[in-house]
Amino acid sequence: MSERHAWDALAPWWKETFTGGADPEYALEIVPIAAETLAGCRRVLDLGCGEGQVARALAAAEQGRQIVGLDPSAGQLENARAAGGPPRYVQGAGEALPFARGAFDGVVCCLAIEHADDVDAVLAEVARVLEVGGRFVLLINHPLFQGPGSGIVDDRILDETYWRVGPYLTEQRGPEEVDPGVEVVFAHRPLSRYLNPLAALDLLLVEMREPPPRRELLAGSPDPDLEAAIPRLCALVFEHRPAPSPRGARIGGARPGRGDEGGDRRSWPST
Repeated sequence: MSERHAWDALAPWWKETFTGGADPEYALEIVPIAAETLAGCRRVLDLGCGEGQVARALAAAEQGRQIVGLDPSAGQLENARAAGGPPRYVQGAGEALPFARGAFDGVVCCLAIEHADDVDAVLAEVARVLEVGGRFVLLINHPLFQGPGSGIVDDRILDETYWRVGPYLTEQRGPEEVDPGVEVVFAHRPLSRYLNPLAALDLLLVEMREPPPRRELLAGSPDPDLEAAIPRLCALVFEHRPAPSPRGARIGGARPGRGDEGGDRRSWPST
């Protein structure tokens, strides 16, 4: 099953489990981080918007904003549109965004890039549609502490509890059971796989957040104090800051290899 059709099948589970306040991590951490880090941005793309709760929250946070949510899953977008509100939703792939160069002054990608097949193409497209001075907010599961093989270990023999870290530098992709009977495919990548390509695209890291897990998320933990010191999320905020063109370089356009390939796509606000 393709990723798009997999998320069509998962759309009812996602809506019931993560939206409308059902998931405290989204309601109390993820949505506020997105709103705070994108404050002042007026034309915002929610990349991999799913059912649209982040897009709706961004629209509600500041009046007069233009918010577009993009997702490959028709099922997720059907739920997003049914929820109403001002965001506009477009079906499409992050590897080929249907928007013009510089169409947005803000882009957010929330827990979605870990499902992308071609992460380099997605990042290049983000750089292309983000105007100079614009902001890109990338929220991911913390790749050091939440990767494959990582997690809390309650060792009853040694009578100690500790946090095991899996093979952080090994890129891998595979299904994980996120709920009983529900599997989602994740791609694990070290932080350098995001930071270095974005730096080459003139998107520079200006802020990194590692919020501690909220106590209400740690019910049933064998060691809540330990888990409270292990981040679940990593929020990376980038700004589009192109380097000055060298003497004699082409003026008035992006440099080759900086997300400029393929020319303009459809302009904002076309669908």
